[in-house]
Parts: sequence; C-alpha cells; structure tokens
Amino acid sequence: MARPTMAQDIERRIKELILERRLGPGDPLPTEAELMELFSAGRVSVREALKALQAVNAVEIRRGFGTFVGSLSLSPFVEGLAFRAAVRHGQGEPGLLELMKVREALETGLIGPVTAGVPAEDLAVLRGLVATMESEAARDGRVARATDRAFHLALYSSLDNHLLSEVLDAFWAAMDRVREDLDDGHQDPAVTCAQHHEIVEAVAAADGVRAVRAMRTHFDGIRSRLEPQPASAAASGAASGGPSAPASASAPASA
Repeated sequence: MARPTMAQDIERRIKELILERRLGPGDPLPTEAELMELFSAGRVSVREALKALQAVNAVEIRRGFGTFVGSLSLSPFVEGLAFRAAVRHGQGEPGLLELMKVREALETGLIGPVTAGVPAEDLAVLRGLVATMESEAARDGRVARATDRAFHLALYSSLDNHLLSEVLDAFWAAMDRVREDLDDGHQDPAVTCAQHHEIVEAVAAADGVRAVRAMRTHFDGIRSRLEPQPASAAASGAASGGPSAPASASAPASA
C-alpha cells in the first residue's frame, strides 16, 4: 500500500482536529496560516487537503471569511452512486436495478418498525400525499416523482433517524440522476396510487406483515420494468410488431 502524501496526512489530521474540538457544521476552523503552523506543513499541502475535504462536504471554504466545518451532507455519495449506475447502464449492465434493490432491502426492512407506532400526524401526511398522487394521476396521467419521493421519506419520519432519512433520500436522488438520461417507462398511475394507499392502510392497521407485503408488491412492479427483457420475449415482441425493451430496461416514472 502506498504511503499517504503530505496532503492526505493533513486531511486526516484536520478530521481529527474537528473531532477532538467537537466542532459541528458551520463552526470555524483554524486559518490556513494556523494550520500550516499547527501541522508544520507548506501552504500547497494545506490547500490541497482543504480542497479534498471540501469535495466531500467536510469543510467549507468561504473566500474572504475563512474555513468552516462543512454541511457533512451525502451529496458526494449521491454523485458517486449516480455516476456508477450511469456507467454500468451505459455498458449494458443493470446499474439502476442494483440501486433499486438496495432501496428495496432498506425499505422492506424498515417498514415493520414503522407500523409499531406511527403518529396520527404522520398518517395524515401520508394520506395527504396519496390524495395528491390521485389528483396528479387524474390531471396529468402520471404521479410526480417529487410526490412519490416525499411519500417514502415521510413514511419513515417516525423512526426519528436523520442518517436513515439522508441515506434513503440519497438513493432516491441517485436514481433520479440516472433517470434524467434515460427514456422513462410509465407505470399505470392508478396502480401507483393503489400501491401507496395499501402501504398507508397497512401502517395504519399496525400490521407489519401486511406492510412488508405491500412494500414488496410495490417494488415488484418497479423491478419488472428495470430487469432486462429475455431475448426470446424481445424477439417475440418484434415478430408481432410490438415494442421490444432494451437490456437494462428504462426507469419507471414513479418508484
């Protein structure tokens, strides 16, 4: 394993400094000159370390004001996931399907605990979002991604886990980034609305088994539109004059 460069060593030490001083997002860090003195390092190495930390939102450099602890958001993680999925999709591999499977594992694993004690106000929010979906379906012939995304985030808010919310939203954002370059397939909006309605009612009934089943049914529909179509089915579709889906089928309008 190659030895870390001076900049990489300073990057590690700045992280340690943040932890040792119990600093949080927005808190000021020592100036560039102070870091140079503290670490007995040159200006170039300190700047390189700060830029690397800025790239992952660990620090924020405000020109003319100084350097601060960054937002620590997962946006670099989102970019990495989206880029990986896009590259794999471009190679004819199921990059988007892989993202969906991770989301499915997270959501089906978490829906049970949600049913144990979801607050009435959360149920009201979820039912309101389903009503919005139904309005969108009637008006536009599709459910807006933003509404679908809001539903899935609101569904787990009662778990009061900020990191979980960020991770779930990161997978949503990554899938959306990849979808921007794809020709979206459209699920029947009536099916989308019915599936989300069933999830809410299972949660309201505090029925964990029913809720998991409803969530799996929801993801089954997504998976069917993302999995590569067998060559025999594609050939059959072409022979009958019907459309044939390419490998790594395009993404659905809603998930």
